[in-house]
Amino acid sequence: MPAQPARYNPADSSEAVVHDLPPIRFDGQLIAIRLQVRRTEDGIWRGRVLFGAPDTEAERSTAEIFCATSEQDLWQSVRDLRDHHLRDLYRSLL
Repeated sequence: MPAQPARYNPADSSEAVVHDLPPIRFDGQLIAIRLQVRRTEDGIWRGRVLFGAPDTEAERSTAEIFCATSEQDLWQSVRDLRDHHLRDLYRSLL
C-alpha cells in the first residue's frame, strides 16, 4: 500500500491527523479510506482506519488498531495491509 505520511514537522503531534489512503472496492463500489494518526502522551503512535465519506452516517471507524513506538513503524504496519484485509475490516463494521 503506497501510503505515506503527509506531514513533516507537526506543530502538535498529539493532535490526530487524518491521511487519505487508496480506496478499496467493496460490492462494486469504491470505498474511501483514511488513516487517523495521533501520538499519545507516553510517546506511542496510534492509528485507526476510517471508511466512507467523512462526517456522514455511512462513515465507519475501527478502534485504534495500530500501535507503534515510532511513526515510521506505524506506517510500515499500514503499508503491510493488503486490500483483502481492509475489505474484511470494512465488512466487520457493517
